[in-house]
Amino acid sequence: MFTTEILRFLIFSPLVIYFLLVFIKFIHRVWWIPMQIRRAMVHQGISGPAYKFIFGNTEEISKKKENSSRCAMDLSHNLLPRIMPHIYSWINIYDADKYMKKIIGDGIAACEGEKWVKLRKVANQSFHAENLKNMTPAMVESVKMMLERWRSYEEREIDVCEDFRLLTAEVISRTAFGSSYKDGEQIFQMLRKLVIIINRNADKIRLPSISPIYKNGDEVESEKIEKEIRELVLVLIQKREKAALEEAQIFGSDLLGLLLKARHDATGKNKISLDEIVDECKTFYSAGQGTTHILLSWTILLLAIHPDWQEKTRVEVLKVFGQQNPTSDGLPRLRTMNMFINESLRLYPPIVFNERKSKKGARLGNLIIPANVKVYVPILALHLDPTIWGEDAHLFKPERFTKGVVGATNNNLAAFLPFGMGPRTCVGMNFAINEAKIALSMILQRYAFTLSPNYVHSPIQTTTLRPEHGIQVVLHAL
Repeated sequence: MFTTEILRFLIFSPLVIYFLLVFIKFIHRVWWIPMQIRRAMVHQGISGPAYKFIFGNTEEISKKKENSSRCAMDLSHNLLPRIMPHIYSWINIYDADKYMKKIIGDGIAACEGEKWVKLRKVANQSFHAENLKNMTPAMVESVKMMLERWRSYEEREIDVCEDFRLLTAEVISRTAFGSSYKDGEQIFQMLRKLVIIINRNADKIRLPSISPIYKNGDEVESEKIEKEIRELVLVLIQKREKAALEEAQIFGSDLLGLLLKARHDATGKNKISLDEIVDECKTFYSAGQGTTHILLSWTILLLAIHPDWQEKTRVEVLKVFGQQNPTSDGLPRLRTMNMFINESLRLYPPIVFNERKSKKGARLGNLIIPANVKVYVPILALHLDPTIWGEDAHLFKPERFTKGVVGATNNNLAAFLPFGMGPRTCVGMNFAINEAKIALSMILQRYAFTLSPNYVHSPIQTTTLRPEHGIQVVLHAL
């Protein structure tokens, strides 16, 4: 009997210790750390909604979002109460993730330190001014393909969102990977499936340490999709490497070529791994078409409901390009279009929030941010703040950008963040703006358009701020 008790002790004691350690770690993560952070912020005069054990404020946020998006809204640009109702509510009271990782991996948008420096250096080369000029013909040809399809919709209604998605997918495929939408079609489809999973799980909380033990259906499916995307990207990489071997290690000057050149760097100084190339390809396949097609969609909506600005922009395009294809030299001269695009990005930023983590603690003015705190930057709230933009902040007024962003924000550049700010500003910003200008110029040369009576104004936040039911316009050939 004594021996049996000893055996039971030896068997169960490690198990008890294990679960005790897991429990302590769990309490430390979901209670001790949040309460310490809350105390530190309250001590500095920063208040906020009370923290609830385990789930924090997730349930409250989820309910507010559900209530705000139940019905379509009037044709208003004051999106903050609908898209970020929790921020809208808390600002008035307090005065001011794993699935996503599977889409972008540990690419330039997510990584840090030396790895980020290496990847950023490659991306900067890819989207250098001279390279952007060389991308213009590919962008023009891609828009021509789209406009050829539009000929069958003249004097009829068309939902521009899907066509803009296909257009931007074609452009990023051609310019960054030397292929076409058809070659990367499966990758785009897989990425869209992952976005659906992200949306399903956006406001769900899982207990720490559960995922390694038990995976739910979405986790299993997302891992499977992630593996399939990796295999497809590897095929793309191997195809380029094989072609380079036949041409004396000439990988090309596009993004994929520069990534492969870095991988085979003889000095080892800028060498990157195969996994890093895969993650970087995933990042640009996703971001390269995701944000630009949203920018184009909302801009067409604004042009459709403001025919005076549509005509002003068209007159400028015809003055600069006539009926000829847009050129890289002419794009900077489109000042009216630039104002229009900026106002579109202010009212409908593709990404409505950003966040940064304070790894070692930081100081913002007189405010001390504790270590391991994520600072949430509500871009949409900044873009609609009347103390910065005036009481007409929720109104469409491109003329506010007559003197550029500096003039529009009263020299407060951090109030306009459609592409972020600082060292981590979106590396593809100029690429996206050029692509939008080329597409809009070619559309305005050929068509006038009005908003369809079937359009329902229902902006929703997924990974980007998108129109839930598309954007329907009626095309009128010129």
